[in-house]
Amino acid sequence: MKRNEFRRVIAACMTGAVVFGAVRMPVQAAGNVEAGITAMLGQSLTTEADETAEEPAVPATVCGYTNLGIAQVENHLNIREGAGEEYDLVGKLPVDAGCEILSQEGEWYQIQSGKVTGYVKGEYLLTGQEAAARADEVKSIVATSVTQTLNARVEPNTDCTIWTMVAEGEELQMLEDQGEWLKVDVDGDECYVAKEYVELSEQLPKAMTMTEIRYGEGISDVRVDMIQYACQFVGNRYVWGGTSLTNGVDCSGFTMRIYEKYGIYLPHSSSAQSGYGTRIDPSEAKPGDLFFYGNGGGINHVAMYIGNGQVVHASSARTGIKISNAFYRTPICVTRLISD
Repeated sequence: MKRNEFRRVIAACMTGAVVFGAVRMPVQAAGNVEAGITAMLGQSLTTEADETAEEPAVPATVCGYTNLGIAQVENHLNIREGAGEEYDLVGKLPVDAGCEILSQEGEWYQIQSGKVTGYVKGEYLLTGQEAAARADEVKSIVATSVTQTLNARVEPNTDCTIWTMVAEGEELQMLEDQGEWLKVDVDGDECYVAKEYVELSEQLPKAMTMTEIRYGEGISDVRVDMIQYACQFVGNRYVWGGTSLTNGVDCSGFTMRIYEKYGIYLPHSSSAQSGYGTRIDPSEAKPGDLFFYGNGGGINHVAMYIGNGQVVHASSARTGIKISNAFYRTPICVTRLISD
């Protein structure tokens, strides 16, 4: 009830009390009038308190974070080793990715997300109630493999073809819960995994680590330069059929453009690219070699090895260009195109 309306009600009630008093209203009736005024006063105060109440408090935890920050950027937010632009990159926080805010140094926040701890500019983070509200909009259900090798199948049954095999600990976007089976996303393709071999959780996207490429025996300057060049595009968009490293690219378009810069020309097809170079054992891979993955019917995905057991690749429209464990899926083959 608005303040002016409340005053009019009080005035009317007081007028009624005076009239009743003029006709020698019984004490009990007068008491009822006073009680009515008191009740209306309480109702008005309660209403006004409701109208001026503060926004709901931020939940104690949101998707596992106790002091949540969410990246408010177009593509990705650089995470640096220290609180300043002069520090090296240690990772990238994709748009709408979550992080735990650990501390603040001026305009910089120290954050932790996934396996990355570093500093980001606070102006690019949503915090508090804004972050909690955004988390409700963008969070998704993730299926994490809890078995050594998780079979992802083309249909929700064990009689069909195995589409690919997923390593333990890898996280897959859940698209649909079908009871004993889950429809999941693997590099932009849909397949099915048995629910008993995964753990489900509500999550936000996480930071992607930037692997440091070390100069050492067997690692040529051209390989180091190639990987540093490729990793600068981490966080950029995935577009099926795309060939632009900045505006959108798919998996084979990504490797095609990277190799093109170094004078090696590949076709725009992961299957066709697998026929170039020399096939090697995955254990022999060096930065710059290509890992190929299949879907049960042939090769359908390619990634570039960057060292330390990781690959960089244009994964899917949901994640864009990212860094993954080289064995997040079982590779079909590995090829070498740089002869050093």
